[in-house]
Amino acid sequence: MIPTSPNDKDFPWWLVAVVAIGIYLFWQVLTVEEYSRVLSTLRRGIWVTIYVTVVSYTMACVLGLLLALAVLSRSLILRQMARFYIEIVRGIPIIVLLLYVAFVLAPAMVASWNWIAEGIGFDPIRTRDFSLLWRAVIALTIAYSSFLAEVFRAGLQSVDEGQIEAAEALGLNRWQRFRFIVFPQALKTILPPLGNDFVAMVKDSSLVSVLGVTDVTQLGKVTAAGNFRYFETYNVVALVYLTITITLSIALRRFERRMRSR
Repeated sequence: MIPTSPNDKDFPWWLVAVVAIGIYLFWQVLTVEEYSRVLSTLRRGIWVTIYVTVVSYTMACVLGLLLALAVLSRSLILRQMARFYIEIVRGIPIIVLLLYVAFVLAPAMVASWNWIAEGIGFDPIRTRDFSLLWRAVIALTIAYSSFLAEVFRAGLQSVDEGQIEAAEALGLNRWQRFRFIVFPQALKTILPPLGNDFVAMVKDSSLVSVLGVTDVTQLGKVTAAGNFRYFETYNVVALVYLTITITLSIALRRFERRMRSR
């Protein structure tokens, strides 16, 4: 019998408090003109936040999985290169990485493209044509890929070695073993941390406001600077992020329970 923690029997009073605060703030938004005006201004920033988060996280998952496979590969060069990337990127704060990608890496990428374009007859591009939105997406992708690589690595290593040997004995090649045996079992292990990192990226996406990307945080700063109603403005900004993150957290928990019951 698996021992249960006292916390498992606790009634979620914290959730009741959160819902009560949320209802109060939503009521303010619906009834107070200043709150309604702020929310209407932030509305287009919500879609920017969601877009940046979804695109960055998808790309980070793909890159993180490739890095994890490189770390676990038989090639010493691939292992060392992947470990070098992971350790370096994990040691740099995300806001510093955002600034570095925006003002160092992006101009370098443009210069490299122009050098190639000159040789093949294509028109060069200017650095300012490289949008700040995509600079932010690239930076978040680089930052989170290093963390997700460790999540994928731990999940892949959690699969019992005997099952891999049995699949090999059945004649499955390396790709088939990974697709049909290793990855489906590892997925159940890595889903909770992947979900947590997705929620964390929603919050970290607010850092793109330092580049002037018009997400929720940036529009909140601009709005507060214009109306000087900091209390009302940042209450709405906090409400937007809380609504997104709590909704995602509850949905991910239910999804995890379904996966465990299978």
